[in-house]
Amino acid sequence: MTVSLPVWVHSSLNLPSCKLVTGFYQLGFYSGTFFVTLMSVDRYLAIVHAVAAMRTRTLRYGVIASVTIWVTSVIMATPQVVFAQLEAGEEDNYSLQCHPIYPEETQHSWKMRRNFTENAVALFVCLPVIIFCYLKILIVLSKSRNSKRDKAMKLIFTVVCLFVLCWVPYNIVVFLQTLQLLQVLDTCKASQAITSAMAFAEIIALSHCCVNPVIYAFIGEKFRKTLEKVLSKYFRWSSQSRGAFTSHTTDNETSNTPVISDY
Repeated sequence: MTVSLPVWVHSSLNLPSCKLVTGFYQLGFYSGTFFVTLMSVDRYLAIVHAVAAMRTRTLRYGVIASVTIWVTSVIMATPQVVFAQLEAGEEDNYSLQCHPIYPEETQHSWKMRRNFTENAVALFVCLPVIIFCYLKILIVLSKSRNSKRDKAMKLIFTVVCLFVLCWVPYNIVVFLQTLQLLQVLDTCKASQAITSAMAFAEIIALSHCCVNPVIYAFIGEKFRKTLEKVLSKYFRWSSQSRGAFTSHTTDNETSNTPVISDY
């Protein structure tokens, strides 16, 4: 998501930038949702089925699952990239808008397929799986006597709530767009409201990309301790290198003055 931000500035200038931005957006949507779900399943196996999971939670299966997700995400994002085009704005002919332009004879079916795919992935497949996994984890944790149980339960509650708050509004607006295509909400006022709502829903959904590293990394005690360990080693090595360099330089400049090193 962060890598794609500079390209967004030029997305309306030429067709390659338009297709690149569309690809980043679609690929990020599908891969991000799939990987969050995969992490939920991994935690479910590690906690609920700890003994049986020792055979499946291996590097080999992790690589297979990751490659499968990336390939699936690329396949699902490809149609939107293929149809991404630059089109002059309705009010200003000099401004270009980057969005998918489908063939007229199949335009309706392609829009329906896009909306159904996004809703199916996020709302009807991944969200139920995430809720199921974390509910099972909460049941297991509630029966344990671990001192860190309450902290883990709060973290799980935060993960599920943030996913729901960030992605459900977007999927609701996508569903309303589908109703609009089915001519259920086929009014000018409804169309303007849905367009405005989509702009805000996309902002909320994309903000989940910024919240994810905080949830899955910096709040986690294991990651935090490992990061502190790596940083302390780096700064210790850096200070040692600077100290050795300073000692060596001072010794060359004042050879008659004894230098006492702390290292």
